[in-house]
Amino acid sequence: MDDMKSVFQGKRVLVTGHTGFKGVWLCQMLEQLGANVTGVALEPEGEPNHFSQIAWSHLKDIRLDIRDGKELKKIALDAKPEIVFHLAAQSLVRPSYEDPVLTYETNVLGTLHLLEAVRAQKSISACLVITSDKCYENQEIKRGYKETDSMGGYDPYSSSKGCTELLVSSYRRSYFSDASTLLASVRAGNVIGGGDWSKDRLLPDLLVNAFQGKTVMIRNPESVRPWQHVLEALYGYLMLARGLSLGKKEWATGWNFGPEQEDCVSVRTICESVLKLCSELKFEMAAKKDGPHEAGLLYLDTTKAKTELEWKPHWPLSIGLEKTIQWYKAFYEQGSILTQNQIEDYLKGVMR
Repeated sequence: MDDMKSVFQGKRVLVTGHTGFKGVWLCQMLEQLGANVTGVALEPEGEPNHFSQIAWSHLKDIRLDIRDGKELKKIALDAKPEIVFHLAAQSLVRPSYEDPVLTYETNVLGTLHLLEAVRAQKSISACLVITSDKCYENQEIKRGYKETDSMGGYDPYSSSKGCTELLVSSYRRSYFSDASTLLASVRAGNVIGGGDWSKDRLLPDLLVNAFQGKTVMIRNPESVRPWQHVLEALYGYLMLARGLSLGKKEWATGWNFGPEQEDCVSVRTICESVLKLCSELKFEMAAKKDGPHEAGLLYLDTTKAKTELEWKPHWPLSIGLEKTIQWYKAFYEQGSILTQNQIEDYLKGVMR
């Protein structure tokens, strides 16, 4: 952790989407590493929400819709960030069918506004745009998608993420190839962890309903996804940002972060694992087959991150599930949150 702290200690970092699931965990990690964080996002959704549970110490919290490009550029000029993490997005498949215009405006035009803000700010050494494993043209193949595979997307959400990747690639070559700012994109699998109350996400649906004694409706139980704890992906982002900030131009590309092959399992397997770990919780699972199209099979090839970044998963799925369940149990049974403790635990293990 000392090596990571030496890079982030005192750094000015801009995080968009800091009130969202990944954003809260990332900002907590950055605060523990000593960074000065400015967050730009909409209000956190609903009650309870993870963001409001945290006792923030140094975070500068700004409310803004990233579709407002002029204001976003002003904020970036004022904050003078040295590192940028762009997480703000419409991040769910089913709502993208209901409001595709909002999805494309937020995910594509919002990223365009962010890149224009970065282009206007000369203090930035590293910018990471977080997209999704769903950015690839999904052929339902049984191998992991590589960073060089084609972008695509069946549903509006996945398509918007493919578009975002093409946008980032264009800006990298058009504006940042000879610039002091290094631009990369990152794609992670299905992340799990405490503090997620988003609608239509498997673990929140399972655990929140279970603690409230409700029946859980499961969509597409045979769908296979790359599951990993949120800290796994975020630590990969931090490793990449560290390298970019130190001038590693060859790292200004696209990157996959995902679990080992054995942790790419079906929705049904996740449900059965939760039942075993939460034997004291009584709930039933009922498959729900209606609804719009969603990918049935999706893997990521993480060879590049393992060989070039020397990143690798630290918590297998079994531990990731245990940590997630512990977080929700502490919240619902004791009224406490384990975010900081779990980050400290993770960092101690991964930095040995």
